[in-house]
Amino acid sequence: MHRLLLALCLAGAASACREYDNYAPLRSQKGLMEADRFAAYGHQQALAIAIGREFGATGRADAAAAYARSLPDVADVRTDEAGHRITVRFTNGWITAILPINDGKRAADTKIPA
Repeated sequence: MHRLLLALCLAGAASACREYDNYAPLRSQKGLMEADRFAAYGHQQALAIAIGREFGATGRADAAAAYARSLPDVADVRTDEAGHRITVRFTNGWITAILPINDGKRAADTKIPA
């Protein structure tokens, strides 16, 4: 009886363990505003979308960070490989976390207002 109870407890504990795939939920854009609509809010927002699209297309934070550093309005870029995000500080002081955007577009497809 005790062995059966122990086996059931171990099986319950093993089934309660969560998956360690943190990238799939971040990659999903379900429930979020469309990227092009957010990009229309302003210059820095469009740049954030372009960086996110580059991140989503390559799947690599370092490639997206290199693209972000090439933009003149970006002051600082920090990558978080474990968290699958990039933190960008713009020259006007705005700091934002950027997640990968997989909408089938690249950074060059983003309309960046002046």
